[in-house]
Amino acid sequence: MAFSRIDWFVFLVLIAVSLGINVYFFRRGNKSLQEFFLGGRNLPWFVAGISMVATTFAADTPLAVTEIVAENGISGNWLWWNALAGGMLTTFFFSHLWSRSRVLTEAEFIELRYSGKSAAFLRGFKAVYLGFFMNILILGWVNLAMVTILQVFFGLSEPMALFAVFGAMAFTAAYSTISGLTGIAVSDVFQFFFALFGCLVLAFLVVSSPEVGGITGLKHHLASSGALEFFPRITSVDGMAAGVLALPVGSFFAFIAMQWWASWYPGAEPGGGGYVAQRMMSTKNEKDAFWASLIFNIFHYCVRPWPWILVALSTLILYPDLGADERRFGYVMAMRDFLPAGLKGLLMTTFFAAYMSTVSTQLNWGSSYLVNDLYKRFFNPKANDRNFLKMARVLTVVLMGFSLIVTSLIESITDVWIFIFQCGAGLGLVLILRWYYWRINAWSEITATIAPFVLFSFFHFTDIGAMISDHLGWGMTFVVVVLCTTLAWYLVTHWTRPVDASKLIDFYVRVRPNGWWKPVDKRLNISIPKQPLAYSVICWVASLAMVYGVLFLVGKVIFREWYEALAYTDLALAGFLVLRLFLPKTDIYQDSEELSEILLTAEEEASRMKQPAQAGAAGFW
Repeated sequence: MAFSRIDWFVFLVLIAVSLGINVYFFRRGNKSLQEFFLGGRNLPWFVAGISMVATTFAADTPLAVTEIVAENGISGNWLWWNALAGGMLTTFFFSHLWSRSRVLTEAEFIELRYSGKSAAFLRGFKAVYLGFFMNILILGWVNLAMVTILQVFFGLSEPMALFAVFGAMAFTAAYSTISGLTGIAVSDVFQFFFALFGCLVLAFLVVSSPEVGGITGLKHHLASSGALEFFPRITSVDGMAAGVLALPVGSFFAFIAMQWWASWYPGAEPGGGGYVAQRMMSTKNEKDAFWASLIFNIFHYCVRPWPWILVALSTLILYPDLGADERRFGYVMAMRDFLPAGLKGLLMTTFFAAYMSTVSTQLNWGSSYLVNDLYKRFFNPKANDRNFLKMARVLTVVLMGFSLIVTSLIESITDVWIFIFQCGAGLGLVLILRWYYWRINAWSEITATIAPFVLFSFFHFTDIGAMISDHLGWGMTFVVVVLCTTLAWYLVTHWTRPVDASKLIDFYVRVRPNGWWKPVDKRLNISIPKQPLAYSVICWVASLAMVYGVLFLVGKVIFREWYEALAYTDLALAGFLVLRLFLPKTDIYQDSEELSEILLTAEEEASRMKQPAQAGAAGFW
């Protein structure tokens, strides 16, 4: 099919507005590295939060949700809904700490927290591993999803679709280098609401079509399939049941009880990280970082999913003969078959907006690691900001080029997801504890990063490992990897030297973390007041009740199940009231003149301990 004139008009409006926003912020983004990569730490919390949501709204996401719902119904979304616990953990336990750290990137945080050559190695390794290797894999699967969309929607051949994606990525790379993060984030806000409006329009038109028959018809057609169930079933047999997510006990435990804290995954890093940390650090202060993270989780789980889910459920009625490998195409086929001219352009432009918001963030974030934590740290530390900004633009183009090569090599998006997910199993606990336990060192994190790769290779590339994996099932294999990785880094932590005392004292005074820091407290000889962690735990649990309550409330209202909707209203309201009561008691809202004086004294004491006369005392433990 081809675009009509009105379709092209809608598409060009998106291009013009996105480009115009970045041109408007050109001067601001070219002042310094901090402006280019963190927006001068001056982004409004709402912009930072919505920018995070837009980044996770990639072109592949509606397709992935369609495939999940087609296979396992609404309950299949628990495969990603479970990550809310980790997202809210970042909100209440880490957002304010990232803001206090004042680093430019997560990789720079390594040498704020750890000391010695091991810290320098880990920082450089993460710059390449995350900023380059993982980044081009992410960009590769996002590009591949866009190729698939163009093939299904326009009937293009694969070479032509690849060429079109090359042009789209080149444009996105060009505008993302104009103004840096400020322009990207503001564009993200526009692109997100544009994309959300398009998804709402598609959901309304598809569900109200004669073939589906509205919500009443949707429920009638799918009543016996199990697709409308909100919660997974727990079974004693490994595997999925048609129409509803059925998890054996091991897999249920892995997904619900472990995945959200034990695994590293882009955009869902335990403790925050990647572009999530970048957005939190780009806000004005720790309170804004908290609100940015909170608004991200609310929009991510409560606002976006239902338009996708409704279209996905409708595809079960509209395209019942799609094979397992074709189910994700149902979303694009619904766009093609049910939208009139003008709206076709709107929805295709919706996908392009989602694509641009993800790609622009990944390119900016990836180049921040390569410039700040590789080029600046190890190759040219004395260069000025003008040189660094030039290098940032060059490396953005390099990332674009390699990601296009990777796009042509990837055969399955799912395979990339599985690889990244399993190779991050077990790393999460170290990423959490490095903020709350003084004894964690660089070797802990190095071990937790390498161990899952070794175990992944064992279970996938050896006959014995494959046999064990088949016998245990995916869920229990995941548990084994997490436990082995945890044991490995725990032993290495206590076999290696602690972080240098002066480094820990600097970190402790700047970030003021809670948790197990008694040895540092004693050396500093000054007690920094901190609120009990219990308040944060209460707020965390309350936030889960509030967000899950709103998520299911919206679903029950859509399906006109009013008694259940009332119950979820009570749950959401209870969570909100508890959160409102206890949030002012958390560390996030502790700000007083007395605290400022104590921190000033602590900084002076930390500086005194670095003097030559104190070198012995401030050296190793």
